[in-house]
Amino acid sequence: MSKKETFFNYIVEGNTTKGEFIPVGSAMLDGETITNAHVKIPLKTMNRHGLIAGATGTGKTKSLQVLAENLSEKGVPVLLMDIKGDLSGIAQPSSGHVKIDERHEKIGLPFEAKSFPVEILTLSEQNGVRLRATISEFGPVLLSRILDLTETQSGIVSVIFQYCDNNKLPLLDLKDFKKILQYATQEGKEEFTEAYGRISTASTGAILRKIVELEQQGADLFFGETSFDVQDLLRVNNEGRGYINILRLTDIQDKPKLFSTFMLSLLAEIYSTFPEQGDSDRPELVMFIDEAHLIFKEASKALLDQIESIVKLIRSKGVGLYFVTQNPTDVPEEVLGQLGLKIQHALRAFTAKDRKAIKLTAQNYPESEYYNTTEVLTSLGIGEALVSALDEKGRPTPLAATMMRAPMSRMDVLTNNELNTLLSNSKLVKKYNETIDRESAYEMLNDKIKAAEAEEAKEKAKKEQEAIEKAAAKKRKTTTKRRTSTRVNPVVKVLTSATFIRSVFGILTKVMSK
Repeated sequence: MSKKETFFNYIVEGNTTKGEFIPVGSAMLDGETITNAHVKIPLKTMNRHGLIAGATGTGKTKSLQVLAENLSEKGVPVLLMDIKGDLSGIAQPSSGHVKIDERHEKIGLPFEAKSFPVEILTLSEQNGVRLRATISEFGPVLLSRILDLTETQSGIVSVIFQYCDNNKLPLLDLKDFKKILQYATQEGKEEFTEAYGRISTASTGAILRKIVELEQQGADLFFGETSFDVQDLLRVNNEGRGYINILRLTDIQDKPKLFSTFMLSLLAEIYSTFPEQGDSDRPELVMFIDEAHLIFKEASKALLDQIESIVKLIRSKGVGLYFVTQNPTDVPEEVLGQLGLKIQHALRAFTAKDRKAIKLTAQNYPESEYYNTTEVLTSLGIGEALVSALDEKGRPTPLAATMMRAPMSRMDVLTNNELNTLLSNSKLVKKYNETIDRESAYEMLNDKIKAAEAEEAKEKAKKEQEAIEKAAAKKRKTTTKRRTSTRVNPVVKVLTSATFIRSVFGILTKVMSK
């Protein structure tokens, strides 16, 4: 038996499955595509997470597109983080091309152009279904980790949440949270001190600065109502195909904190609300995070720990996470160790550092008698990748340099008219795009402060009036006393008058002359 035949049998046997699977291409040997040596990913293991990596222009996005399409085809909903803005074309069928036909003939798979059910989501003011969450839904622990607060500052945040719970003050957006922080050390200082102890203005000031930093990255658009219900990510259309939810993130590439904030809140919400799946035959939801390094860029140790923890636990909820990035080293080792599927496109060795990174990357793959992994990593062509998956028993499948199949949908963006038509037919746009700003902590605290100020003004006016009246009474009393002390008795006045005295002397003179 020839080496080629031995290799063919090795690949076919290693990719045999009992359940549903996704064929991603055909294995290659010595640069030649071996027709029908199909490389398969069992649907059952798609919740075991994965990595799609490779240098710019090597085909990462197309591999992501292939996986998303095939998951949708099998009724599994998908969430895509579209950083570069080139995935919306999934809503339209491929226009086809002679090179696509040649590729699929080599692979041994028929090519069929298809469109897929798509929902466009957004975190910003771009067109799409608005994704929001309230401060209350984050909770004090998650919010503290996102803001990278100290233990003392985190304690203050917990006190703030407790006060709002006790006083029925809804914390919906960032202006609510900033207002209650200010209130705790200003108008409500005595109230907080009595109930919870003294709160340092230095600590609340530091927290406010962290919030302002988050606001500058657009978080004020994310926090608020109507909150997005993660169950809406699980929709399936009338034909039984899962919706591909595309989150447009083209305008937040320079806002890693907002991106990581959203991702952490989404993962936490999914983990807390999705039921345990156990060992199911298919995932409940699969998420692809393009430009994954943005999640980990500038992330604090506490935030990384939280992400790593959720990555480890969320697969039990039937959720698969797939990180798409240029180099595997962009992903922390603790997360990388949890990834069952690896699709590694070509890496380029321009510097000594690049060569070192390639050697480290090669060590992440199973050994193979058919490949020198380090050499293959630098010689792969566009649309070719090293693939290592898990079989249905959780064991690594044979490492295969793979000619990847082409996407069935358009490998380009939607036109403005196509996008507007898609959004006009969306049920979720109608559900989530109305901005609601109901009465919450900000308004309620302002009313409370105004009422206190009005009461204080009323009390002050009352005291001023009492003071005026007291002063007036005192003045009247002094005036009366003065008048009483200077008035002459009428009898005395008559007896001491000059007329009376002359009369008396006149009478006395007459008497004495007699």
